[in-house]
Amino acid sequence: MIVSASTSTTGNELYIQDLSDPKGKLKTIVNNFDNSHNVIDNEGTRFLVQTNLNAPNNRVVEFDFANPAIENWKDVIPETENVLSASTGGGNLFADYTVDVKTQVKQYDLKGKLIREVELPGIGSAGGFGAEREEKELYYSFTSFTYPSTIFKYDIATGKSTLYNQPKIDFNPDDYETKQVFYTSKDGTKVPMFIVHKKGLELNGKNPTWLYAYGGFNISLTPGFSPSRILWLENGGVYAQPNLRGGGEYGEKWHLAGTKMNKQNVFDDFIAAGEYLIKEKYTSSNYLAISGGSNGGLLVGATMTQRPDLAKVALPAVGVMDMLRYHKFTAGAGWAYDYGTADDSKEMFEYIRAYSPVHAIKPNTAYPATLVTTADHDDRVVPAHSFKFAATLQENHTGTNPVLIRIDVKSGHGSSNLSKAIETAADQYAFAWYNMGVVPPLVKKDF
Repeated sequence: MIVSASTSTTGNELYIQDLSDPKGKLKTIVNNFDNSHNVIDNEGTRFLVQTNLNAPNNRVVEFDFANPAIENWKDVIPETENVLSASTGGGNLFADYTVDVKTQVKQYDLKGKLIREVELPGIGSAGGFGAEREEKELYYSFTSFTYPSTIFKYDIATGKSTLYNQPKIDFNPDDYETKQVFYTSKDGTKVPMFIVHKKGLELNGKNPTWLYAYGGFNISLTPGFSPSRILWLENGGVYAQPNLRGGGEYGEKWHLAGTKMNKQNVFDDFIAAGEYLIKEKYTSSNYLAISGGSNGGLLVGATMTQRPDLAKVALPAVGVMDMLRYHKFTAGAGWAYDYGTADDSKEMFEYIRAYSPVHAIKPNTAYPATLVTTADHDDRVVPAHSFKFAATLQENHTGTNPVLIRIDVKSGHGSSNLSKAIETAADQYAFAWYNMGVVPPLVKKDF
């Protein structure tokens, strides 16, 4: 039996017990929360663990049940410059690497000997390389911005992939192009960003552009297909997805560069992404919408209060907007590893207060057209965050841009069913187009 214990979204203790021994007791493997560890398989008393201990990009190590302490760990797959996520299947190890936010998979035996690099259908995101020990095949998924999530069958012995199931969508991916650019943030850091649009796009500064990001909790935003996003692209829009610091795209160092007293880096990265799109004439401030949810809602709230001139439309969804009190509600205390809290120190209080969206709103200031979205049953980021932000914004905002709040019912931290998700997306798109003064060509009759 493996026991993992944690107090936040990052780091865990690890314990092990032999259940075949009636007098067996829990043995300590790791007794602190400083790093993250995940037992992924075992051969008898030999155990394989993915860890970021002394390896910010992760590595796979082994230990024996008799001597499980970390000083006895030995590398099976050493750390590389790319972030690793490991799994097992058919008596093999599969190393899923993130290489500049794109998937690369390598197959090893359980001793760490390389067998092959898995040939994927293209450049994008793959996952699901796991199966039971006795299996001869496994099933993985592959997707990208213009490639719907497709399941492939993989022969573990030969490395051959065959199509298993692909959704039928009335959409031609050949009509679109995806590029990855690297732009410079405020402090000189190079940040990657995917840009997706129809082929032949005219760079005239007038294209409605949806800039979406997250930037937190070691979460990576990788290429993925979204049917609702296709509607935006089909109507001539541009979709841009930067990989901000705070995420996991380049390992723990990238994550920590966007946490606590480094959190402003995340907002600077997002602002720089918008400035890049404007500079390169993909769009302009009058045709730019900034979007994000949860920690991404905080991102949008902080960005629009720091740079109200950057975008025409702001769409903060289920956001963490009161940073001074977030840790006092529901799951909020578990986010302290990333954010720090106002109770930590005077210095931390002042740092957090400076970017806290509710507290950063200034009187007599013209803010973007804003549609705040939340739900009455959100017990992760309680709707009070959005209520206070919307009310404070409405009180202080000047100009003609509308400031609205949309409160879903019988729903939580994200839409509770497909119909609610469609309604939310439709309202966000309509709000963005209307305030940009854009009549989308494919839905012209509905306007």
